[in-house]
Amino acid sequence: MLELVIFSMLNGVVYGLLLFMLSSGLTLIFSMMGVLNFAHASMFMLGAYFSYQLGKLAGFWPALVLAPLLVGLIGAGVERYGLRYVHRHGHVPELLFTFGLAYLVEEVVVMGWGRNPIENRVPAVLDFPLFTLFTTSYPAYKAFMMAVSVGMFVALYLTLRRTRVGLIIQAALTHPGTVAMLGHNVPLVFMRVFAAGTALAALAGVIGGFALLTTPNMAAALGPIVFVVVVIGGLGSLAGALIASLGIGIIQTFAVALDVSVLDLLRHAGITVGRDSALYELFAIKIAQAAPMIPYVLLVLMLIVRPKGLMGTRET
Repeated sequence: MLELVIFSMLNGVVYGLLLFMLSSGLTLIFSMMGVLNFAHASMFMLGAYFSYQLGKLAGFWPALVLAPLLVGLIGAGVERYGLRYVHRHGHVPELLFTFGLAYLVEEVVVMGWGRNPIENRVPAVLDFPLFTLFTTSYPAYKAFMMAVSVGMFVALYLTLRRTRVGLIIQAALTHPGTVAMLGHNVPLVFMRVFAAGTALAALAGVIGGFALLTTPNMAAALGPIVFVVVVIGGLGSLAGALIASLGIGIIQTFAVALDVSVLDLLRHAGITVGRDSALYELFAIKIAQAAPMIPYVLLVLMLIVRPKGLMGTRET
């Protein structure tokens, strides 16, 4: 039992930090530009595929650097030659633009790599057990994922709170006209922020691609969870995204590990529910089977209780 708790907690933290890496870029883009980018998870997918291709040519470490940079350049081009013009017409055209872009990226991936999963294996340098507890070994690549995620959070926080660049970004958010009069190119700042956000998503794809199944539908699988994280944490809040990511990651991982149902719990409590009861089929569902819907239940509850999220600072 203790082994299950410890490793479920570790795996939940890893999954939560991966969600944070993916959601932090979306949070950064929204807090700066007010844009909910539906194609954000597609940049995660591009990071996974680019790192796979670059890893075959140059190895894992160059791919870890080059793949996010390439996706960041794509993001800069999307903002400069697409989103910047659509942004003038309001939020609905923005959503439609990014929604269409997500489908376009998926089709490009299918054309380039096919519909079947690719063999995006763990790099040999990280493919070893870090430690063994009880009878279970913990892989080193998961610890590497933790280290990269924490390092990214610290770098983002220090950049936004302790540097001149961060001051300009925050000022451009609230007083773009004043920032422009001081000689700063506000559209260029927006473009660089969008590029940084997409690069962060790609970095998550690089280190998450070999932990997850790398397929053309991985963006569609993770995209909704990312928006759940952003809404629960609070639109525009980096700290809120971290808390929500860890919470959802840990809760969902524990739920997957629990092969019990409400019916089992009632039986242990001495309460019997007959097969002819209207609630029997519902109570017989295992918690592990219901695990995928838990984030969405939390989303609905959060929207009812606190629509701004845990640490939301933006209402529109």
